[in-house]
Amino acid sequence: MTNHDKNEALKILIIDDDPLIRNLLGQILEPFEERGVELFFAEDGITALDMVVKEEPDIVFLDVMMPKMNGFDVCGILKKGAHRKNCYVIMLTAKGQKPDREKAECAGADFFITKPFSISEITNKVSEILGMQLP
Repeated sequence: MTNHDKNEALKILIIDDDPLIRNLLGQILEPFEERGVELFFAEDGITALDMVVKEEPDIVFLDVMMPKMNGFDVCGILKKGAHRKNCYVIMLTAKGQKPDREKAECAGADFFITKPFSISEITNKVSEILGMQLP
C-alpha cells in the first residue's frame, strides 16, 4: 500500500523500450486511469529517472533489458536515492531465471513479473498496492 496524500492523484510509470509493451500495459491499466490514476511512460532508464523526480510515481513497472541504462541499475537508483524510496517497483523481464530474480531483489525491486504476463496478474497486483478494487 502506498503512503500518499489523498489530494494528489496516484501515479504509475511504465518504463519499457518496447512500444508494444508500453501500449499493452497502458491498455491493461486503463480501468485504473478511469478511476483517477495517472499513467506516465518512458522508453529508457535515463528518461525514466527524470520522470520519477518530476512525477513521483507510486508504482513503477520497469523492464530489465533496455538501452542506455538497464532496469537493475534504474531500480538501484530509485531505491537508494533519497528522492523516491517509497515507490513500488515491479520488474518486468522475459528472463525469469533465478539469477535475474536475485539481481532484481538486490537492486531493491518489490515484485518481479515474467513476460509474457497475464492481465489479471497486472491488475490484481496494482489493485493490491493501491488498495483500489476494480468493479
